[in-house]
Amino acid sequence: MNDCCSTPHGTTPGYHADKDAYVRRLRRIEGQVRGLQRMLEDDTYCIDVLTQVSAVKRALESVSLELVEDHVRHCVRDAAADGSPAVIDAKLTEVLTAVKRLM
Repeated sequence: MNDCCSTPHGTTPGYHADKDAYVRRLRRIEGQVRGLQRMLEDDTYCIDVLTQVSAVKRALESVSLELVEDHVRHCVRDAAADGSPAVIDAKLTEVLTAVKRLM
């Protein structure tokens, strides 16, 4: 394990390989949110604002789902390969809790 990439949990984040892509996507979403603010400041028609809100929400959901997938493919898989049943159960509980928060 590379110490520069370790987390408080002692592992490399599952998203590490795609970190730059995630940051770019979040910056794009940030720009969309700023666009929403401008739309409100400019008194844009409600339905147009809501359409943009929906686009931002879908973009965040997409990032969230991909982060969950990366977590399962990296962190949960590693726990299953290396961990005791208690460690595996803890990782599964962790990911299920995260999924429930997203729903």
